[in-house]
Amino acid sequence: MKTMPIRILPSILAADMANLEADCRRALAGAADGLHVDIMDGHFVPNLSMGPAVVAALRRALGADIWLHVHLMVERPDRYVEPFIKAGANTVLIHIESAGDIPATLQTIRERGARPGITLNPATPAAALDDVMGEALAEEILCMTVVPGFGGQSFMPEVLPKIAALRHRWPHIDISVDGGIDSETALACAAHGANVLLAGTSLFGATDLAGTLQAMRKGCAAVYGQELA
Repeated sequence: MKTMPIRILPSILAADMANLEADCRRALAGAADGLHVDIMDGHFVPNLSMGPAVVAALRRALGADIWLHVHLMVERPDRYVEPFIKAGANTVLIHIESAGDIPATLQTIRERGARPGITLNPATPAAALDDVMGEALAEEILCMTVVPGFGGQSFMPEVLPKIAALRHRWPHIDISVDGGIDSETALACAAHGANVLLAGTSLFGATDLAGTLQAMRKGCAAVYGQELA
């Protein structure tokens, strides 16, 4: 199995919204590989978060070089990909379970200059991606390790075999995980083949964000793909 680079992107849903820029700068100073932004519409998931204006504000405040990894938990992603790309999103991930023409939406993301990714809810099998990945439309697969909608949930270990199955099937693509990711669960995900860790509460809630992030990166690199050997 090809070794994919380990990347860690703190999820700003867990940041202090009253001091968002400062918290983002703290994460970036701790050697984060970018920032993960969860977008919720109150329909696809039972919660609301932020919109393109927040992404645009982050881009203005943090500069052109910061990677903004945007996860659209929305009912109709085809209606929102362009506003978020215009606002400064580098990666845009949409759900296979959402409405609309998923392959066409992924193609639009690519055509507009962003990196397309596809997301699976915990109950959705890896086989649901056969058509999308068969056409090589996505450059990243995000495997949710909680039911999406709220931060701070407990990790679902029953998703680990699906992560391993995805890595076996697509050895050269980024596989990310989101939900309940901390220093322990990150290692389990990396051992099963995930190389992009999206962590919120465990990083922004840490006394030493930089030290926690660096330990997570080192540990994940050491065990990556171990379960697949």
